[in-house]
Formats: sequence, structure tokens, C-alpha cells
Amino acid sequence: MDINKRSILWIVFAVSLVILWNNWMISTGKPSMFAPAPAKPAAVASASATAGGTPAPAAAGAAAAVNGSAVAAPIKTEVVTITTDVMRVDIDTLGGTIKRLELLKHKEAGDPGWLGGCFGMFEFCKPKGGQKTEVLFSENGKHTYLSETGLVNAPNLPNHQTAFVAQPGARMLNDGNQVKLVLEAEQGGVKLTKTFVFKKGDYVVDVQHTVTNTGTAPVSPQLYLQLKHDGTPPEGSGFMNPSFIAPTMFTSESHYKKYEFKQIEKDAKSLAEDPKFKPSHVTDAKDGWVAIAQHFFVSAFVPQDKLERTIFTKKEGDNLYSIGVVQPLGTLAPGASVTNNARLYSGPQDTDTLKQVTEGLDLVKDYGFLAIVARPMWAAMAAIHSVVGNWGWTIIAFTVAIKLLFFPLSAASFRSMAKMKTVTPKMTAIRERHKGDPQKMNQAMMELYKTEKINPLGGCLPILVQMPVFIALYWVLNASVEMRGAPWALWITDLTQHDPWAILPILYAISMYITTRLNPQPADPVQAKMMMFMPIAFSVMFFFFPSGLVLYWVVNNLLSIAQQWVITKKLEVGAAK
Repeated sequence: MDINKRSILWIVFAVSLVILWNNWMISTGKPSMFAPAPAKPAAVASASATAGGTPAPAAAGAAAAVNGSAVAAPIKTEVVTITTDVMRVDIDTLGGTIKRLELLKHKEAGDPGWLGGCFGMFEFCKPKGGQKTEVLFSENGKHTYLSETGLVNAPNLPNHQTAFVAQPGARMLNDGNQVKLVLEAEQGGVKLTKTFVFKKGDYVVDVQHTVTNTGTAPVSPQLYLQLKHDGTPPEGSGFMNPSFIAPTMFTSESHYKKYEFKQIEKDAKSLAEDPKFKPSHVTDAKDGWVAIAQHFFVSAFVPQDKLERTIFTKKEGDNLYSIGVVQPLGTLAPGASVTNNARLYSGPQDTDTLKQVTEGLDLVKDYGFLAIVARPMWAAMAAIHSVVGNWGWTIIAFTVAIKLLFFPLSAASFRSMAKMKTVTPKMTAIRERHKGDPQKMNQAMMELYKTEKINPLGGCLPILVQMPVFIALYWVLNASVEMRGAPWALWITDLTQHDPWAILPILYAISMYITTRLNPQPADPVQAKMMMFMPIAFSVMFFFFPSGLVLYWVVNNLLSIAQQWVITKKLEVGAAK
């Protein structure tokens, strides 16, 4: 009995010692004696080039030698925020990825005013944004827009999933002209140093990659630069205010090309069916750039000049796509290094700025199918604005210039309509006389036109000539970020948005009514009623057009009324003599 008691006491004592020892181990940071054996650390996946040229997903960890055995080293990452006078940028040290870029001098689209409240059931006129600044790069539940870079073409090279270390330094521009962020990572015998340089008043970020071979064997790394974006259509896009987001590219040989997300989706399916499939865009080039373009803004990677590149597009995942370039960096002997200098433009589609960044970048401004008319039109308006200084007055001056340019044509047309108005009684008599014989009536009408030297289609010519100008101006207003938020006077605070008080559409209706009264009235009562109804129909449509476009049309109508009134009076005086 005593022996059993002593045995039990010894067992309790031994168990107590084990428990105390285990607790001491845990308290000193060592693993518990009762914890399961640690799993072997996952090796970092090879960053081999895929069909799209981007690295395969790598494990989010790195191996470190501790007491001669490899264990998973904890990854310590941070988000570094760089602030200049024009942008605020968040860069994650996990991969050196730009995860957020905010344009400090550009606001989101504003409230459409009372019209949006009255017609809020329509998607295109619902209130949007307010005073928030425009954000390009971001990552949230609904939206993904990232800038990623890294190395491929050898196992385990630093890429956009590698943990980098941020070097100390300034994070704000303050009183200087530039701020620099340096990130370093070493992996697979290669050290990669990413240097981002942000400059005062500049939307161009210099992105420098310095690659050093720290191993014992030669390596031939390749650098990739890519922009990643989801394929979700932009919010607020509508028929009257279209918007878009699409990958774009440019080379001196193939020129500008928009390559939509749906096309990348089709390419991914074709590649799955046929490994030899090649996309329809250019892949090998000596120059050029890649970009993600959207309404008013663009982000573009401009790789190092005079260096071969491969352009790729790729489906990254469900509703996630990328466009980018891969550039070879040559063969590096042990201890050797090479530096690649690229640029990332992320900002407004300002024509003059885009032209200065690189060749062809200004082509991202979407002028629609009448770009051949819209581009010289924009150049003329920009020249006028450099003198006038206000985009509203620029539109008015441009309208006067267009009116003077087409003055001979419109004057001939107005003379023809004025003559037709003076012979309206004769035309009415002919219709009454040949009411039952349309053929004879038409013959008599043609004889009258010939005698009076009237062109029955002359009144249509000014409208037909001005329609391309009208449509092109619509696209200029819709695409020009220079006019975004630009006021004219009084109640017009944004020429790219509709008139918040509908004053311009009402003025347009009045001017159209006066114009129809000056024109010869159709003999057919039905046609006459339709001519009276057209000003109302167009005015309702103009409620949703950019106010700058309606301003053009109102001024054009007022000039036409004055011109037509003067010509009509001269003809009436001549007829009286």
C-alpha cells in the first residue's frame, strides 16, 4: 500500500516537472514539447516566365538558416506612403507594389445638380462623387489596380511577391524638388534594388531597378513591368457620358492599339485550347509603352529606351488582367550588376504633358471615330485658350471662327432659303393647281426653282457640314481633362457636365424656334407641326449633353439668326425695288 502511494507521488512529481519545464520553454519563446512537429517550410516557387511573361505565384516567405537548419523566417512588411504636391502614393514593401495612388489636384466627378435629382432613375445622371480626390491605383473588394515589377528567367528571383526592405529616408517632398524611396531584396543569389523617384509637380515616377549577382554562377535575369486591373466596367458610364477602362499599347511600327479586357479573356481561352496561340497585338518590339487608359486619366509604363522588349497581355485570375513588358538584362557574372531605368506616368490625359512624356502617349485621349477632325479642332481650341484663358469663352471664340470659315456656304444657303420664302405663294398655287397630278406638280416646281435660281437642298448644307464639327466637339469635350471642372461664367461651373439649371437648353429651344420662323414654312401642315416640335425635342436631349457643347450650339444659332435676318432683309428690299 505504501509502495503504491510512493509510486503515485513519484509519477505526479515527474509530470509536474515536465509541465513546469514545458511552460518555461513556452515563456522563453521556444516551441512547446507537446506541439506537433513543424512542417517543412515551403520553398519559394520558381519565378519562371509564363506564356504571358509574368512570374508564377511565389510563396509569401523566405528561408533562413538557423543553427544549420532551414526554417521559415517571418516576413516583416510595411506600406510606405510618399507624398508630393500632386500625388500621394502607397507602396507595399511586399513586392514593392504600388497599391494606391491618389491625385491630389484632381477631384472626382461632381454632383450633377437638380437634373440628377429629377431624373435620378437614369443611371447616367445619378450624383457621382463630390469633393474626394481622384484615386487611380487601389485594391479593395470590388476594385484592383496595381503596378508591379520583378525579375524572371531563373528560379527564385526577387519579384512582386518578395519581401523588400525599405531604406531610411524622407517620405514627403517638403521644400525639396524630389523624394526617393529605395527598396532592397536578395533572393536566389540575386540582389534587386528598386528605386522610386518622385519629383515636384510631376506625374512621372522614375522606376530604377539595379540587379546584382551575389551568387557564384552567371545569371541572365529579365525585368518585367506590369499593370494589373480588374475587368469591371467603370461606374457612372452612360450613353451621354461614356467612360471606359482598357489596356493600351504603342510601338513605332504597330502604332496605337486599344486591347480590351474581353479580348484578353478570349485570348486566354484560345491559349488553353492551343498552346501555340499568339495574341493579335504586337509582342516583340524595339520601343513603345503599355498602359491602362480610362476616362480623363492614364497609367503607363515607359520601359528603358533602345532595349528590346516583349509586350504581353494575360488573364491573372477571375476578372483580373494584366498588361506589361519584359526586358532582358543580359548575362551577369558573379559580382556584376546592371541598372534599368523605366518611367511610370500616372495622371491626367493632358495633351501637352503626354506628348512630353513619350511618343504616342497622347493617343490615349479617346476622340471616337472622328478623331481626324477632333485632333486639329482641339489644337485650334488650345491655341485660342492660351490667349483667352477661359474655356467657355474659348468655345464661343471657336464657334465664331467656325462660322466665319463656313460663311460663304451658309450665306449661299440662307439666300436660297430666303428666296424660297419669297416664292412660297407661287409654290402654294402650283400645289393647288396640280393637286391631283403629283408628276406635273413636281415638274412645275422644278421649273420654278430653275427660273428663280433656287436650290431646294441649299438649306440642308450648313447642317450637314456642321454635323461632323458638332460630333467631334462632343468627343473633344468628353475626352479633354483640361476642361474637366473648368467653369465658364455664373452658373456654369463645369463645361464637361450638363447645365445644372437647364438655362442653355432653354436658350437653344428659343433660338431654334426663331430659326424655324425665319425659314420658309412647309406647305404640308404635318411637316409644319414637326418643324415646330423639333426645337422642343432637341432641347430635352440637350439637358444631358455637356454644357460646353450646348453653349457652342446656342452661339452658333444666334449667329445664324443674325446672318439669316440680314440676308432676308436685303432680298426683301431688292424685291421691293
